[in-house]
Amino acid sequence: MTEPRLAIILGTRPEIIKLSPIVRLCERRGVPYTLIHTGQHYSDELDTIFFERLGLPEPDYHLGVGSGSHGEQTGEMLAGIEEVLMTEDIDVVLVQGDTNSVLAGGIATSKLDATLGHVEAGLRSFDREMPEEINRIVTDHVGDYLFAPTEESASLLREEGIDEDRIYVTGNTIVDAVMANRELAAEKSTILEEYGLSDGGFILMTAHRAENVDDRDRLVNILTGVDRVARELDCPVIYPIHPRTCDRVAEFDINVPERIQLVEPLDFLDFLRLEDTASLVVTDSGGVQEETCILQTPCVTVRNSTERPETVSVGANVIAGTDPEDITASAQAQLNKPVDWDTPFGDGDAAERILDVIL
Repeated sequence: MTEPRLAIILGTRPEIIKLSPIVRLCERRGVPYTLIHTGQHYSDELDTIFFERLGLPEPDYHLGVGSGSHGEQTGEMLAGIEEVLMTEDIDVVLVQGDTNSVLAGGIATSKLDATLGHVEAGLRSFDREMPEEINRIVTDHVGDYLFAPTEESASLLREEGIDEDRIYVTGNTIVDAVMANRELAAEKSTILEEYGLSDGGFILMTAHRAENVDDRDRLVNILTGVDRVARELDCPVIYPIHPRTCDRVAEFDINVPERIQLVEPLDFLDFLRLEDTASLVVTDSGGVQEETCILQTPCVTVRNSTERPETVSVGANVIAGTDPEDITASAQAQLNKPVDWDTPFGDGDAAERILDVIL
């Protein structure tokens, strides 16, 4: 029996990181695959450097979609992906997560004679106002192989009426990626020296979601809350800022508190090193919630919900919202907890399990 022709679709930093263990495994096993980059993250800092530092091959196709409204972006990706899948006569398509690249890949595949694998299936925030929530739900319901990272996410799929024979609990490939690169980051990254940071002597923050950064009041509240925590701890804050967020700060004429140091977007190894050595991480990123949980670094999430409830259940994360007082109180609570939780996302063999199912 011949192996299926595999396509791997990615378009953003988290997708590159989380699909990298599968790409590397295909290389090691000699499994042929086509790598399609939608170009959803289109700055060099958020794109090319990740392939170089993670030792990944250049994509076979780069659609160069870039920014635009949800409809424009998804529509352009849909047309481009469909053309590649038909040209390459693809049998199985892999997508990961909840971006517009995932939605476009899922819809394109479902209309063709190919099967769809969704890595990180079954995540739910139960907030339909989040575009990502719609992307997750649609992709899961058109998917053929739903690779749930935990039993909890698999249960959510069953509750939505999805057939058991489409659901596979594999763990999360972020564990594979973090375990493979943690020591490498400690050896190769000079990020602490570059910014004059000490291990455990700073706060790391990220905020990029539209509901936070496109709302002036919410963004100011987040910055105010993080600044208060930094003053209490008498430490600096490192904030790798997304180009779009940087534009909003300028547009809204926000005076960023002096303790919060805005820096350029970082590659995975540098960012992993900061996550590993920060005293606390404040974020609105789902992926960062997972990574800090794996690295045993306390996390405060500046959102009103999370699609990673396991991080909260084990005590690694708390959902604070965006009120400055709530952020401060949540940070204090996290810093006073013992850092001894168990990682709920598997043992680092998710890529092996996923590829075994497909092949």
